[in-house]
Amino acid sequence: MNNIQKVAIIGCGFVGSSIAFTLMQSGTFSELLLIDANHQRAEGEAMDLSHGLPFAHPMDIRAGSYDDIADCALVIVTAGAGQKPGETRLDLVHKNVEIFKSIIPEVARRNPNAILLIVSNPVDVLTYAAWKLSGYPANRVLGSGTVLDTARLKYLLGERLQVDSRSVHAVIIGEHGDSELAVWSGANVSGVPLDHFCELRGFYDHDKADEWLHREVRDSAYEIIRRKGATYYGVAMAVKRIVHAIVRDEHSVLPVSNLVQGQYGIENLCMSVPAIVGRNGVETTLEIPLAEEEHRALAASAQTLQQVIQSLDL
Repeated sequence: MNNIQKVAIIGCGFVGSSIAFTLMQSGTFSELLLIDANHQRAEGEAMDLSHGLPFAHPMDIRAGSYDDIADCALVIVTAGAGQKPGETRLDLVHKNVEIFKSIIPEVARRNPNAILLIVSNPVDVLTYAAWKLSGYPANRVLGSGTVLDTARLKYLLGERLQVDSRSVHAVIIGEHGDSELAVWSGANVSGVPLDHFCELRGFYDHDKADEWLHREVRDSAYEIIRRKGATYYGVAMAVKRIVHAIVRDEHSVLPVSNLVQGQYGIENLCMSVPAIVGRNGVETTLEIPLAEEEHRALAASAQTLQQVIQSLDL
């Protein structure tokens, strides 16, 4: 039986170590296992994190190997080549699929019952690859998807409207990447339709604002990478949110990357759409109402991902 209090992170670069730091502070787990192709790097991260334990919750943080994964309820995969300035997430795909071919079967061989949470980019394609390579049922393989993109949208709307971003209800769906789209038709601020709330704040040019906000969200990773070389804090917080939904069996609705099987007229493709997330991973993929132009944009995003997946040897 897998231990719901034990989590493994595979890949100890900026993203993996930031997730480890975030989860350590959250007090969610009693065991945190770090695995990296560079074992010394994993050891160093485990040592550094462990020295903060007198200020946190008691837990065991250590570097390990795939053999130590056998009883982990949750395995988070951040390993892979990072996005460089000027690169799209899809540019990484062939390098990272090859890396996944060396990682995912090793995990599945030792632990057939874990939940796999994929964070490496391009996350939608790699979630699909992990599902295929692991042989796990689709509900137990999910990606961080557009949870971070959605948070970026909520933050920007909160700043613009001078309202708590947690009161903003809006979602980014599709590819976690250049073809993603914002679902403006359902956006609201605590039940008040977004356009109406904007007008209460003195903003009336909705189409222009929507276009600017979508562009800011879509391009924010490029802007961060241009300035500091990588993004990691935001995604670490997004992963913590998904992890809590799983470990606490919250039945939360989150736009994770998950297998779409007929919803939105899309088949056999992992992409970021709202799903109910709990102890068993993805419980239900939700088909939310979309405006006609949003349906078209989602179909185009799916086509982009489908073409990439068809080019892979899986």
